[in-house]
Amino acid sequence: MKIRLTRRAVVKSGAALAGSAVFSPALLTYALGETPIKVGMHDPLTGTYAAEGESETRGAKMALAEINAKGGMLGRRVDLVIEDDNANAGLAAQKALKLIEQDKVDLLMGAVSSATALSVNQVAHDKKMVYMVTGGHTDPVTGSQCHWTTFRICTTTYMLAAGLAATLYKKFGGKWYFITPDYAFGHTLQESYAKLLKQMGGTVLGNSLAPLGTTDFTSYLIKAQQSKPDVLINLCDGQDLVNSMKQAAQFGLMKKFPIGGGLSELEVLRALPKDAKQGWWTLEWWWDQPNTPHVKEWVAAYRKAHTDGTYPSARTWFGYAGLHSLALGVAKAKSVEAVKVAHALEGLELPPEVKLQPNHVYFRAGDHQLMSSEFPGQIIQDGVYPHLFKVADIVPGDKIALSVKDTGCKLDYQS
Repeated sequence: MKIRLTRRAVVKSGAALAGSAVFSPALLTYALGETPIKVGMHDPLTGTYAAEGESETRGAKMALAEINAKGGMLGRRVDLVIEDDNANAGLAAQKALKLIEQDKVDLLMGAVSSATALSVNQVAHDKKMVYMVTGGHTDPVTGSQCHWTTFRICTTTYMLAAGLAATLYKKFGGKWYFITPDYAFGHTLQESYAKLLKQMGGTVLGNSLAPLGTTDFTSYLIKAQQSKPDVLINLCDGQDLVNSMKQAAQFGLMKKFPIGGGLSELEVLRALPKDAKQGWWTLEWWWDQPNTPHVKEWVAAYRKAHTDGTYPSARTWFGYAGLHSLALGVAKAKSVEAVKVAHALEGLELPPEVKLQPNHVYFRAGDHQLMSSEFPGQIIQDGVYPHLFKVADIVPGDKIALSVKDTGCKLDYQS
């Protein structure tokens, strides 16, 4: 049975709180009149991170179909209610409140932007609602601003930096210039890189802060060139990373020094022209893992469901693993009551068919951070989609994550 999903995109934070989409594949016949369990999801379906947001929702819909095909949650059908947050923190908070107060969702998930993750993190805590952050990386989400209600799928900014910093230092040297997106994600990622660089004996030559949505990176690239770095560290993501890399290639910077970054994604790699396909980066999941169980079959299932020629990305996996994790927590708790689900998720290990990667992947009890892997490697300049990246290693998350004590997280369960 095909379900056609429709939505009205909200572009500005002041726009009316409309445009939600309910996705509920009717794969089983449930008891007449039975109330479904609702999961609210906020993600950017418009704006700088629209491609990443679309991928996360696709992954969540794959999980939704599987969960409902196996009886839903607690024997009840699951509905997924999706809202567009436009990667805007204020709008995301408004949408979260709408999902909770008007749509009466039982669980929350979502986020590409770290700013939206932080804002909904607070809303979920105020409303005592379990919230599964799919893709907002900034450290405080499961660190200094952690809450008992919040769990996170994607890795932290510190883990992103730790997955690649030593490789860049050993290969190219220790004089680095940074171009950093000027919001929570960029700030904490740059701080982590700078801390690791200093520990290795390197030097930060400078740091340009670029507002989210920047289209002209000329001034930042000129400053980087004038500093004569061993490595230019580009910490942008999404369309901002595409734009900055295109301009770096146009200025011939690729021939003067190597470029590396804390995070890249299949969506970005696909959008880069050949001359800008260069550099060392970290990915958080990769579709081509020939020795990892279930990955090949999952990619095939995605390709069957989506005939637009795309392949699943890390963002697709974030949405997929996020909804499955909530379902696993509810099943273990035998309830959708927030405190019970939160305790059930603590220490929960994802099964092979959900984690889709090697290593031990589990929610750390002390801060609710998923210990998933990093996939550092190099862009293949002559690569043809989807063969655009050569993974150098798959690094276990719990080998590079800060300790719970060092994150600053103190879970605030009420006695």
